[in-house]
Amino acid sequence: MQATIRISQGVARMPRWRMAQPVDLEIGRGEQVAIAGGNGSGKSMLTDLITGRHPLLLRDPEYDFGPGARPLVSDNIRYITFRDCYGGDNDRTYYLQQRWNHHDIDEETPTVGKTLEEAFLSSGNDTPERRDFQRKIYELFGLNGLLDKYIILLSSGELRKTELAKALFGQPRVLIMDNPFIGLDSATREQLKTLLGELTSTMQLQIVLILSKTDDMPPFITHVIPVSAMTVGRKMTRAEYMQAYGRRPTRVLPEEKEKAITLLPYRDDDYHAEEVVRMRDVTIRYGERTILQHLDWTIRNGERWSLSGPNGSGKSTLLSLICADNPQGYACDITLFGRSRGSGESIWDIKRHIGYVSPEMHRAYKKDLPAIRIVASGLKDSIGLYVRPTDAEYAVCRWWMDIFGLEDMYERTFLSLSSGEQRLVLLARAFVKDPELLILDEPLHGLDDRNRQLVKDIIEAFCRRRDKTLIMVTHYEEELPPCITLHKRIEQNHQ
Repeated sequence: MQATIRISQGVARMPRWRMAQPVDLEIGRGEQVAIAGGNGSGKSMLTDLITGRHPLLLRDPEYDFGPGARPLVSDNIRYITFRDCYGGDNDRTYYLQQRWNHHDIDEETPTVGKTLEEAFLSSGNDTPERRDFQRKIYELFGLNGLLDKYIILLSSGELRKTELAKALFGQPRVLIMDNPFIGLDSATREQLKTLLGELTSTMQLQIVLILSKTDDMPPFITHVIPVSAMTVGRKMTRAEYMQAYGRRPTRVLPEEKEKAITLLPYRDDDYHAEEVVRMRDVTIRYGERTILQHLDWTIRNGERWSLSGPNGSGKSTLLSLICADNPQGYACDITLFGRSRGSGESIWDIKRHIGYVSPEMHRAYKKDLPAIRIVASGLKDSIGLYVRPTDAEYAVCRWWMDIFGLEDMYERTFLSLSSGEQRLVLLARAFVKDPELLILDEPLHGLDDRNRQLVKDIIEAFCRRRDKTLIMVTHYEEELPPCITLHKRIEQNHQ
């Protein structure tokens, strides 16, 4: 079979980019491939070798994109990375609360429509056929209702749809996508899998998916290249891979660590409020766009809730009100820990009792500090670390990093970690102050099967303790831990 991409005994020129063994890899014409492996296994490093981002020592990768292909590799391969799906280069000045602060938006801030139109025009000729394709993409991802929305105001799922649309406009021969389904609601996930399957048969398109989760592998994938411990395994058929690797673990957290979590001492300054959150008739609008309308929600001490709804329905906006990140919260009837918002408490009084992780936080965290300092910043509720922790506080940070399987990463810098490892660090940051209210917005984004189960085990153990309240958002129902018994769903508001 003719190979589209071939690497023979590939070794990166720079030692820091090398896999543990020389890379032998071949992607045949017409094969639809998944590169699958755990967090930190080397999937992204391998992809950088495939795309030529990391040059090889002896021989370059060989490419054959077929008849009529454009001359440059960059014209034929499009690679959407994890960071691209969180906003890409336009995100350099992004900070955590920016999405909720409309006064920070200036006339140079791009809208979705402007961003997509520029991407469309730069990716090819403006023909009626390409415009038909553009309309089909807009309809599939529900982008028509977002065209007038500012990019920085998009939810993580909406951002992902936007980035996928931009990639598809170029109609590349090879489309490489890093975990394309995370952050998408179930309906959009299935629609995307269907569309990609159609594109592989109607266009000269080969798809390479970088996947951490075995259950995210769509039916059109024909072959899988497993990666483990920075080593590339033998390419196998999808059926062979699912038989060998398709079993998900049912328990990962060791019993001694589970017991240690449940026996953590309690603090003397906890609120012990009967009602942790009460919202009455909450409405949030940005200009003419209504995000939340007449919402009522009461969360009592010790309750464990799931929060669900389609992309863009307002889930993250709702959580930003609870976390005191959204200035509109002070104009709403909101009570936290028995205290009315605006009654004199500071934002830091509130945050001291809340552990929080979200796609917005991951998007904003660009501090290349040692991982233990990122975890320690959770004790100070800051992005970055500006106050030196005590030895006792660092000991607590190390303890929680050990719980999350990060004991070898204390001094690894945050941006040198894989996206899944970064998410584990941010989760340890959320737990490190032993919060009364734990808010987890898509906490399992980008985690492999083992780490997803590990985090579920940790949440379950943590919530066995008294006065621990949980709100968790996920688009995967199977990701909810058993301790969750209450469910809140909000629907898309089209006003």
